[in-house]
Amino acid sequence: MADLKDRVEGLRKAFEAEALKVGDAKSLEELRTAFLGRKKGHVTLLFEDLKTVPAEGKREAGRLINELKESVTVRLDAIEGQLSLAWPSVSGTSAEAKLDLTLPGRKKYVGAAHPLVLFQQEIENVFLGMGFTIEEGPEIETDYYNFEALNFPPHHPARDSWDTLYIKDDLLLRTHTSPVQIRVMEKKKPPIRIIIPGRVFRRETPDPTHLPMFMQIEGLVVDEGATFAHLKGTLEYFIRALFGEKIKVRFRPSFFPFTEPSAEVDIECIVCGGQDKSCRVCSGTGWKEILGSGMVDPQVLKNVNIDPEKYSGWAFGLGIDRTAMFAYGITEMRHFYENDLRFIRQFGAK
Repeated sequence: MADLKDRVEGLRKAFEAEALKVGDAKSLEELRTAFLGRKKGHVTLLFEDLKTVPAEGKREAGRLINELKESVTVRLDAIEGQLSLAWPSVSGTSAEAKLDLTLPGRKKYVGAAHPLVLFQQEIENVFLGMGFTIEEGPEIETDYYNFEALNFPPHHPARDSWDTLYIKDDLLLRTHTSPVQIRVMEKKKPPIRIIIPGRVFRRETPDPTHLPMFMQIEGLVVDEGATFAHLKGTLEYFIRALFGEKIKVRFRPSFFPFTEPSAEVDIECIVCGGQDKSCRVCSGTGWKEILGSGMVDPQVLKNVNIDPEKYSGWAFGLGIDRTAMFAYGITEMRHFYENDLRFIRQFGAK
């Protein structure tokens, strides 16, 4: 027992002598390892030798070793604190690294809305200013709301399983936000003036301009005397509010099962202005299709018990992701969903 006491006291004195020599992080770590290392630390080896101490002396011997360990630990922590004050570390590197005052300051980033959310809010604000309200609906839909009530014939290609993601029987992931139009018209009577933002799902192979999940926003107006002229004027106002007063707009005849007549809306290519025949955005045409629109088919109004002889309506829809790509000059839709902070911080996350 006397031998153990002498060893403990000798180690205490040796530690204090070495502690006075510590001047940097490296020597501090070497001292910590020498005394508290898991395999060959001086204090660790004392605990190993405790096994040979007679039973009547184990308690006292354990107390002495634990006191030594505690004092060594406290002293090492104190030295580390002193070194940190004398030599501030940079990004957790060695305490020897002095603070370089020539480096730019470190910026603390705070969260912000996703770029698609920001762009959606821009769109919403334009229509809210025109008296529209925002409606939402379920992402899991029935075949009736997603197709049948919207005048899709039974064998329409959009209803095939290679286009639509079916869950079971007639349950599916909605392929557009148009089902919400039906749900709103079932519950509300005209006048109706709404926009419907939300996620939609289709069986798509991911590529730069297609994803199996994307954002869409649709609008619907149902009222007495609603005309195509109202639709045209509203969309022209919206597009110029979003892209600028000088943007050129054109309407082209098209077809959708739930509108008649129907039109696709193009805007002048904001990348090349129609001057570059090799432009990848507009394929050299000078125009970019941005949304689909048309007068609500009378049969759709009948499906929700609205008299098409008294009321008429018009609707439109556009992809938020694709429109944002065009507005921001982005060539890859997948960038929006990769959560790369270098990309996201360009749009408002400061």
